[in-house]
Amino acid sequence: MCAITGFCNFKGNIEKNINRMNKTMLHRGPDGAGVWMSANRDVVFGHRRFKVLDLSEGGAQPMKSKDGRYVITFNGEIYNHKKIADKLIKEGKITGFRSTTDTEILLEAIAVYGLKEALVISKGMFALALYDLKEQTVFLARDRIGEKPLYYGFVNKSFVFASEISAIVALDNFNNPLNTDVLGLYFAHGYIPAPYSIYQDIHKLDAGTILELKFPFINPVIYSYWVLKDIVSQGQTNLFKGSRLEAADELERLLREAIREQMVADIPVGAFHSAGIDSSTVVALMQSELSYPVKTFTIGINLSANDTIYDEAVYAKEIAAHLGCEHNVQYISEGEAKAAIPLLDSMYGEPFADTSQIPTYFVSKLAREKVRVSLSGDGGDELFCGYNSYRTVENAYRIFRRIPKFVRRSVSRLLINGPFPLSERTRRRATIIGRDDWNSAARLYMSAFEHPPTVKEISLTDTKMPYKYSEIDPFFCKEPNHQLMLMDLSMYTPDDIMVKVDRASMAVTLESRAPMFDKDVIEFAFSLPIEYKRNKKMGKLVLRDVLYRYVPKELMERPKQGFSIPINKWLKEPDLRSWAEQLIERDTLVRQGILNPDIVHQIWDDFILNNNYIPQIWYILMFQAFMQNLQKSQRRA
Repeated sequence: MCAITGFCNFKGNIEKNINRMNKTMLHRGPDGAGVWMSANRDVVFGHRRFKVLDLSEGGAQPMKSKDGRYVITFNGEIYNHKKIADKLIKEGKITGFRSTTDTEILLEAIAVYGLKEALVISKGMFALALYDLKEQTVFLARDRIGEKPLYYGFVNKSFVFASEISAIVALDNFNNPLNTDVLGLYFAHGYIPAPYSIYQDIHKLDAGTILELKFPFINPVIYSYWVLKDIVSQGQTNLFKGSRLEAADELERLLREAIREQMVADIPVGAFHSAGIDSSTVVALMQSELSYPVKTFTIGINLSANDTIYDEAVYAKEIAAHLGCEHNVQYISEGEAKAAIPLLDSMYGEPFADTSQIPTYFVSKLAREKVRVSLSGDGGDELFCGYNSYRTVENAYRIFRRIPKFVRRSVSRLLINGPFPLSERTRRRATIIGRDDWNSAARLYMSAFEHPPTVKEISLTDTKMPYKYSEIDPFFCKEPNHQLMLMDLSMYTPDDIMVKVDRASMAVTLESRAPMFDKDVIEFAFSLPIEYKRNKKMGKLVLRDVLYRYVPKELMERPKQGFSIPINKWLKEPDLRSWAEQLIERDTLVRQGILNPDIVHQIWDDFILNNNYIPQIWYILMFQAFMQNLQKSQRRA
């Protein structure tokens, strides 16, 4: 795991700026740094190294291919690198390697097969930059699901790229304006989806794509080497023909192979364990592969005596004990959790507002005390129909699409304008009932992010930007649940879940790996009929079938509950309420001229006075925290 940086046609002090970019990402690569420049200095690559495979200097980067044609700066892991190495040797394409690092093996595969074909045969998480000296062409590429980040764009007419946006912002004379056009999407979802970023002319490279930039490095072309929609279409067209038992057998085989590959490292490896189906399955299969206890890590939270919260740390301990793991649990106090909030903006570099970023940071910090690599259960919900929202949307779609519009509108108005107070959840559902766009489950799912109506009015900019959810054909999948899983894997997973995990773990120099996002597991999951994934009561059926071979069913059968932060309660307590109200002072909002002060205070007052908490409150606060830190950094500059 590492960090990559670089630029083309940079006007300014090259050494100073590439080294500064590298330095901003010391946390991603504390074990070394490197710089490579082309002969005329028009292409410059930087690298920070976090040693995972081949701890020797043989793995130092940027790295040049044996034939001298290609230079690479690489962040990530190629899990099947040994198989690729064997293929190259067996075919007589290469006689040996200078190191045992996966970077060298990938680089030599690129020299033999070309970049696109090399990525097609690779399984891993990565972001890379490659320079073809012969063709004077720079390439950027990102893994299939977007586990590793990659920003790119133009700063003062120079092409730039980096693993984190903060490295680009650190360049001399960076003055790209804020991209306020994306705020409508941000305030609907709580994150800025690719290809957009918070700055104009700076983008996120989409998952599964390659960017190609030929000399003179001014007109990038982007194309895909792996298309999720094609995988979903192929899987649903050629459904798995075996029984559910046979499906569980095949899933276990694929997961076991992925986990076996992802446990390979020259440093200690452990696992996050939340006590849910996903992480418990990963931990169980890890433990079955090893002759010694797997180190597992769980975070709990100590709340005041008057609070109740579903504590999964208790269950994680029981499951780990049953499996024979070396379990590590840490309970954090409310004070510790609150103290982490001011750190969040510096981790993410742009507005990001998934509150589970707080426990993710703490569990990463705990794991880093004993390991440098940790496997997670991310992916189970999106691949095996685990989110409750899928069932809710499907049921609502099947019922309400049969009810005439005028009836639904009347019921909606009656509920919203009636004499009885509604919870925010009920109010949102009542609003959705009255909408006209019930022609697809996909549109219904999208509409859930657009309510209440004030969401669209938070930003003073009302530009409607195309994005993944709106670009996917709402009838691409005949089966509604698979449509929603496709939508989430296209945007929510890479732009929220993967961002959250990557930034929180790398902030403490921990590499997180997600075996369920193995290419073969994804392709198999979408070949399964929906009845192998969920019934009327629960999801992840075939995944549960695998887990129950290792963990008793009674240890797992409980309501689905993630690690929840009671942010709605904390924001009413004096310390955080003071912090929040300082961020949204009317004079501050007026001076910034980005958010609508009346709408922001309407939402806040409704929360304080009527206890109507909506996620957009946290979204607003995280945006304002970003603005506050941005203004501080501008004053320092």
